[in-house]
Amino acid sequence: MATVPSSDVPAADGTLRILRHLSRTGPLPAASIAQAVGLPRSTTYHLLAVLGQHGLVAHLPEEHRYGLGLGAFELGSAYSRQAPLARAARPVLARLVDQVGESGHLAVLHGREVLYVVEERATRRPALVTDVGVRLPAHLTASGRAMLAALPRPQVRALFPDRAAFVDRTGLGPGRPAELRDLLVEVRRRGWASEDGDVTPGFASVGVAVRDHTGHPIAGLAVTFARPDVDATGAEALARAAQRAAADLSRRVGGAG
Repeated sequence: MATVPSSDVPAADGTLRILRHLSRTGPLPAASIAQAVGLPRSTTYHLLAVLGQHGLVAHLPEEHRYGLGLGAFELGSAYSRQAPLARAARPVLARLVDQVGESGHLAVLHGREVLYVVEERATRRPALVTDVGVRLPAHLTASGRAMLAALPRPQVRALFPDRAAFVDRTGLGPGRPAELRDLLVEVRRRGWASEDGDVTPGFASVGVAVRDHTGHPIAGLAVTFARPDVDATGAEALARAAQRAAADLSRRVGGAG
């Protein structure tokens, strides 16, 4: 095996720390990144520039922030196709869908968006927009809201610092940081998230976070259904079933369950 030059090791370590931090927080100013990962500002700017050349980091000049680039998404997408998380989720979702008779899916958080990595469609249920590889705004989806509610509050503020961070699909959902904050307070109190027409008119979802051994949300598991077919009591029953499935999946991937 070839010997790695000692001078390359700190640079590689710093690069990986930057990418890992951005994957959990979303776009941040360079000074905040440097402080969080324990690197000098000059080193951080240099590494960000190199990462930008390779498409792994994108500079957002209007916001004076850096976030993950398309290259990072492509790497994440490639991993998601064979990831242990996705493999472990498929039988769990299949059982959940068989039990409740509604479609289920698993998503992971990528900045302000969720990326769908597994979908299990129920028999005789319509196709949904939550197909594998699709990305949607995290603050509008049940799986995204469940994950955001499980994140530390400063990370959520970094992801959604102002109104410009919010996008709209159907005219519903939070459009300001204060509205998102209030919504996530309710998600934490209730233990599960929901959306009703925020993604697709006529459809609603309930979602639960899947956590690792530290309690960090590694995914969101959700069930989607036609709104006229399920009342409030039925939606809560679906949420409870999703909670049990999420706990099972957490245990399978080494989480607390």
